[in-house]
Amino acid sequence: MFTGITTDVGEVIAVEPQGEGLRRLKIACGYRRDSISIGASIAHSGVCLTVVETGEQGGRTTFSVDAAAETLRLTTAGHWRVGTRLNLERALKVGDELGGHIVAGHADGVAELAAREDLTEMARLTLRAPRPLMRLIAPKGSVALDGVSLTVNEVTADTFSVLIIPHTLAVTALGAAKPGTTMNIEVDLMARYTARLLETR
Repeated sequence: MFTGITTDVGEVIAVEPQGEGLRRLKIACGYRRDSISIGASIAHSGVCLTVVETGEQGGRTTFSVDAAAETLRLTTAGHWRVGTRLNLERALKVGDELGGHIVAGHADGVAELAAREDLTEMARLTLRAPRPLMRLIAPKGSVALDGVSLTVNEVTADTFSVLIIPHTLAVTALGAAKPGTTMNIEVDLMARYTARLLETR
């Protein structure tokens, strides 16, 4: 479980096929190696993956995770290459501050950045999400984009917009986003479960 507050931006430094559609990714990060346990859950741009190995390379901490075929197919992980920058978040601990909103790290799909409007030190992003997800996105509601907890501003039939503050632009990979960029999207858990309850009434 996560809160959508990025704690580091990692970099993919190796991608290795593992057979059966599995792909091993090695990530360089700013975390201390002794703070990362084998089996730990870390969200990578909104995708929760399990640490299978740790190490050091070029003076940086590294860790490796395995992405299964389903993850590669349904998220942007299938397009991650050496040099890809990823928003990282460690799993929530009891007593941690809930600074964003409850995020599971299970992406619901992929959204595409349709337009970016750069304002004074901020940016307004307009995204196009898969139609089945649009009904779960509401103005003033929460959404996670590439693992970052954001508040929805406006919603149309097939797009929604968010406003990115200076701090978020500076400390996440969202600052480099441009039209055409794809992002993992996770809708609010409450919206997802409410919709499911209504469907089964």
